[in-house]
Amino acid sequence: MEKFQDNCDAFLKWALHNLDMRPEGFKKVRKQVCKRVRKRRMDLHLNSYDDYRSYLQQNPQEWEVVDQMTRITISRFFRDSKTWEKLGNGLLPEIILKANAGGYIPRCWSAGCASGEEPYSLAILWKEKILPSFPDTSLELIATDADGYLLKRAALACYKRSSLKEVPPEWTDKAFRRKDSCWCLKGSYRNLAKFDMQDIRKEMPQGLFDLVFCKNLAAMYFKKELAVSLFRKISERMRKGAFLMLGSHEEFPLDQVKEIKEFDRGLKIYQKE
Repeated sequence: MEKFQDNCDAFLKWALHNLDMRPEGFKKVRKQVCKRVRKRRMDLHLNSYDDYRSYLQQNPQEWEVVDQMTRITISRFFRDSKTWEKLGNGLLPEIILKANAGGYIPRCWSAGCASGEEPYSLAILWKEKILPSFPDTSLELIATDADGYLLKRAALACYKRSSLKEVPPEWTDKAFRRKDSCWCLKGSYRNLAKFDMQDIRKEMPQGLFDLVFCKNLAAMYFKKELAVSLFRKISERMRKGAFLMLGSHEEFPLDQVKEIKEFDRGLKIYQKE
C-alpha cells in the first residue's frame, strides 16, 4: 500500500480517485485544498496523511467532509462577461419568444451555484435588460449546490466589492445596497431565485429547462465517465432548443451526447437539437 506520510499531493490523488473526481482538475488550486485537508487532519489529531487514510477507512462518513474540502468556489457576478452579453442580447429574447409561443414559463437551472453569484447575475440581467422589453414575462430560476454552507451565504446575498467588479455601475446602484464592508442584493432581485441543496451526482431538479448553467463543475471536476453520464441526464432535462453554458476552459463530450450540439465554441455555449 502506498505511503503518504506528509505528502498531501499523493493523498489527494488517492482521495479524488475514490471520490470519482479527476486529480488534474486541482492542479492550480491544490495548495488551497491541501491547506483545508491539513487543518482537518490536525483537528482530528492525526499525525500524518497515512493516519488520515486509515481514519477514512474506519469512518466512511468522513468522505463527505473530504468531498466538501475539495470543492473550489471561485466566482463573481457576470463572470465571462461576453457570455452574459450574448444571453441578454440574443439568447434570452429567443427563449422568451419560444416560451410565449408555446404557452409556458421559461425555466433556468444554475447547477453548482455556490454562493449565488451566477443565478443572481441572471436575476439582475432579467430585471434590468429583459423585463423592459418583455414586461409581462415571468422566469422560473432554480439554483442548486451540494454545499449547505455556500447556500446559506447565497440566501444572505451579501458580497465583497471585488465580486461585483463586472456588474455595470448603473446596475450596481439599482440592485445592491451597502451594508458595512459588503454589498447586499436587494430583495426584488434576490427573490427571483429559488435555491435547493442537491448534489448533481445524486439528484437534479425535475421538469424541463430552457437554459442550464453547468459551469466549472461536471466537465472540470468529475472523471469523464461520470461527466458523460451527468450530461446525458442534464440533456434529458433540457427542452428542445434549450441552451447549455459551460466554463471557458471546459469541453463538452459531443461525441458521446449526440443530441447536444455546439452553438458558440468561443463562449462554450451548446444547444439541444
